[in-house]
Amino acid sequence: MKIADLRVLLKIAELQSITAAANQLDISSSAASIALKRIENEVGVQLFVRTTRQLRLSAEGERYLPLCQQALDLLQQGQFAINDERQSINGEVRMAMSSEMGRNLMRELLNDVLAHHPDVTLRLHISDTQVDFYRDGVDVALRAMIAGAADESNFYGFKICNIPHFLCASPQYLAKHGTPTNPSELMEHNALLYKLYKVTHDSWLLLHGDQEHKIKMTSNRACNDGDLVRRWCVDGVGIAKKSAIDVAQDMLAGRLQRVMPDYQIPVTELWLVLPSRQMITPAIRLIRDELKQKINGLRAELVENHILAEHEWPTDESIEG
Repeated sequence: MKIADLRVLLKIAELQSITAAANQLDISSSAASIALKRIENEVGVQLFVRTTRQLRLSAEGERYLPLCQQALDLLQQGQFAINDERQSINGEVRMAMSSEMGRNLMRELLNDVLAHHPDVTLRLHISDTQVDFYRDGVDVALRAMIAGAADESNFYGFKICNIPHFLCASPQYLAKHGTPTNPSELMEHNALLYKLYKVTHDSWLLLHGDQEHKIKMTSNRACNDGDLVRRWCVDGVGIAKKSAIDVAQDMLAGRLQRVMPDYQIPVTELWLVLPSRQMITPAIRLIRDELKQKINGLRAELVENHILAEHEWPTDESIEG
C-alpha cells in the first residue's frame, strides 16, 4: 500500500470530497479516485458511501480511518528520525590524504572539526601513495590531480580548488647561492626532489608566456615524503617545487621565498573523492566546506601579502563529479 494513497484517503475523509482533496494535494481528481480505489481493493471493502450530494465514510471506513492515520504518523516519524540522523554530524570518518596535508593543514582543520563535533571519530590513512578504498578501508580521500583527470575517474567527488605551484627557497639559501632569474641559472642550483613509485621527479616544466621550458634538475636529495622536501627547503639546502597550499604558511612567515615568479608551473586540482555517492555523510560535507573555506583564506592572505597575484590562483566553485 502506497503512503501517497493513504494521504489521499485521509484528505478525502477530511474534506468529504474527492475533488477538494485533489485540489489541496495538487493532483487530478482522477488520480485521487484511482488512489482511493486501490486502497478499497486492497482492504476488500468500500470505505465511503457515495451519493449524488455527498461523500461520507462507511461503517468500515470509520473503523479503518483511525488505524490509517496511526500508520501514516508512524511512517512519518520514521522518516523524520532518518532525516535527523542524516543531518547530524556524527559517525566515523575514514579518510586518506598525503603526508604533507595530513601533518599540516588537515591536522589543524580536523582538530577543529572534532572539537566542535565530539560525536565524530576519525581514522586517517596518511601516505603519498594512492590509496585503495577497499583494500585500505577508506571512505574518502583527498587527491591532487592533473587538470581534467577527474573527468576520467570512476569515483564520485567534489572539486575543492585549483592548486598553483611555486619554485621556492629559504632566504638563507638564496643569500648564499644567489637567486636564479631564468631556466639556465636555475639548472645550476641544487633541487630538492620528490620521489614516488620509484620515479624521481627531476624534470621541471616552467611556462613563460607562450614558451615551455623543461628543465632537468640536479640534486643531492630526493624523498617520497613531500613534507620532508618542504622541511629541507626551509633548512636552506636547495630549491623546491611545491604546492602553494603546502608552503603558504612558510611563505607568510618569511621562512621561504618565491623564486622566478614570472615563470608559472601548471596547476593541479584538489579533489575530495569517494567510491560512491552513498558514502557522503554530513560529516564529510562539513569537512569539504571547512577545507574550501580554509584554503580560500590562505589564498586571500597570499594575495594580500603580494606573494602571488589573484590571476595565479583562480577560484573555482565546488563541482560534484
